[in-house]
Amino acid sequence: MKKLTVFYLDNCPYCRKAKEAEKEIISSDPSLQKVEIEWIEESLNPAIADTYDYYRVPSVFLSDTKLYECSPKDDYDTIKSNFEKAMKIAAAQ
Repeated sequence: MKKLTVFYLDNCPYCRKAKEAEKEIISSDPSLQKVEIEWIEESLNPAIADTYDYYRVPSVFLSDTKLYECSPKDDYDTIKSNFEKAMKIAAAQ
C-alpha cells in the first residue's frame, strides 16, 4: 500500500468537502482506514507544494502521479467519488 499526498488550503470549501468525504468513505468502507493520507497545507509548505504539478486544491497524488485535482465545478459527490477512487488505488498498491 502506498501513501496518498493531498494538497489543500485551510480556507478552501472544496478542501473541507474532501476532508468530510474522507471520513464518510472510511465509515462506509473501514478497510480504507489503513490508507495513509498526508494532508499538506499548501500555504504553510510552499517548498513541498512547488515540487508537484497541480493548479487547484484539493489535489491528490500517489507518489508523483496526480490522481485527482478538484475543479470549481466539482460538487460534493464528485469530490467524494474521486477521493474514494484514489484511496482504493492506494490500498491496492
